Amino acid sequence: QVQVAESGGGLVQAGGSLRLSCAVSGGRFNSYTIGWFRQAPGKEREFVAGISRYGYTYSADSVEGRFAINRDNGENTVYFEVNKLKPEDTSVYYCAASTSDSYPTREEEYACWGQGTQVAISS
Repeated sequence: QVQVAESGGGLVQAGGSLRLSCAVSGGRFNSYTIGWFRQAPGKEREFVAGISRYGYTYSADSVEGRFAINRDNGENTVYFEVNKLKPEDTSVYYCAASTSDSYPTREEEYACWGQGTQVAISS
């Protein structure tokens, strides 16, 4: 079955940028929409951004205008970049795989999840 794994988290100064990676294995890479979610301590997991198997991207208002997401089909990896980072971006970030082509944003639309990578933003 398909598996995903996130990497690239760390401590970043506010105003900087960070690139996260989601490696996909065990399935046909171009069959899935890949989504990114985040969860801060004590808060619900929320959708951040996604990319369809055709390369179309979409995002939540929280990162609109300051993100880039793309997929490298040769490496079976999705890259997610956020710039102009804010302290409120501090969260554990998760990537997930969905068979939906309808721009899924809900947890239940994603069947496979990674373990998460922590991002902390300092002033």
